[in-house]
Amino acid sequence: MYNKKSIDDIQLKDKKVLARCDFNVPQDENGVITDDNRIVQSLPTIKAMLDKGAAVILCSHLGRPKGQFNDKYSLKPVAVRIEQLLGKPVTMAADVVGDDAKAKAAALQPGQVLLLENVRFHAEEEKNDPAYAKDLASMADVFVNDAFGTAHRAHASTAGVADYLPAVSGYLIQKELEIIGGALNAPKRPLVAILGGAKVSDKIGVIDNLLDKVDKIIIGGGMAYTFIKATYPEGQNEIGTSIFQADRVDYCKEIMQRAESKGVKILLPLDNQTANEFSNDAEAITYDAGKIPADREGMDIGPKTIELFSKEVADAGTVIWNGPMGVFEFEKFATGTKAIAKSLADSSCISIIGGGDSAAAVEQLGYAKQMTHISTGGGASLEFMEGLVLPGIACLQDK
Repeated sequence: MYNKKSIDDIQLKDKKVLARCDFNVPQDENGVITDDNRIVQSLPTIKAMLDKGAAVILCSHLGRPKGQFNDKYSLKPVAVRIEQLLGKPVTMAADVVGDDAKAKAAALQPGQVLLLENVRFHAEEEKNDPAYAKDLASMADVFVNDAFGTAHRAHASTAGVADYLPAVSGYLIQKELEIIGGALNAPKRPLVAILGGAKVSDKIGVIDNLLDKVDKIIIGGGMAYTFIKATYPEGQNEIGTSIFQADRVDYCKEIMQRAESKGVKILLPLDNQTANEFSNDAEAITYDAGKIPADREGMDIGPKTIELFSKEVADAGTVIWNGPMGVFEFEKFATGTKAIAKSLADSSCISIIGGGDSAAAVEQLGYAKQMTHISTGGGASLEFMEGLVLPGIACLQDK
């Protein structure tokens, strides 16, 4: 789908490189970074650019400052952490495209690193304002995008600057394209997609695109109840107070028919863990799928479903997983999500975790190292799996 040039396909010696990274890291109330995974992931690209003789100007967003300079969203703590991890000085600019940034960029020598302030301190960033993009681009000779997490956004620092500079990918985006793209276009079969999360409507594009590529689709999470309501016989499709999208019933029926005509197997839960209230303290009782009492809500997949889904994972060649199997944030109803993560960790399949909650689950449970690939972009990986054009990647030079 994408065959883009990377930093290995372009001359960087003595060039100034504007590199868009994803340093949108969580911090506590004192501004201390609580998870530096995104910074760590960007290091191979930063080190490679320095080794190739470039002067590196890093930029990123952090949080939602809404186009205003706001110290709470400053990248200063990020500069300190990059310096610690890189083992070399990182100069921090006081602004983004102001006098300080431009003076420091002009003075930057090969092998040196500068970090610009939060690109979203300017409202023009999210509007992809051409003048602002041109201003950013004016500091450099080359643009490198390595922020897959924002590649689905047409912002000035993710796509706009490519109108004014030769643009290529860093290693992180290159890896995402190769692994997710490879799984969709030339997978080791059987290719199984596991889709969870709350709503069918959030995954329509993904399901539509995957029907032409996968062998099986496993559906869990809140979205499964609309499928059960839509496709089980009347009287055997009782979902109690579970999450339900009445306006997606026809779509679910159509998907089941299309899947059957294409020979794609869709697996729905056999049983569900239920609660009498939306709380971790609720009493958990398991019912067969479609037989949930009127006063109870489905909160997780049940033991029979875990066994079924885990067997499918064990038999798979490639698995793409996006979305939890239940209300993962409640410990009592995280069993299904944990079981899927464990079955993937134990499996010999190519395992691709599509960012967001699934990635968080795998990281929390300590299975990250046993996965083939954990995507750094939740929304971006979803849109990539939908077959949509990602502006932050479409703007890069083709090989």
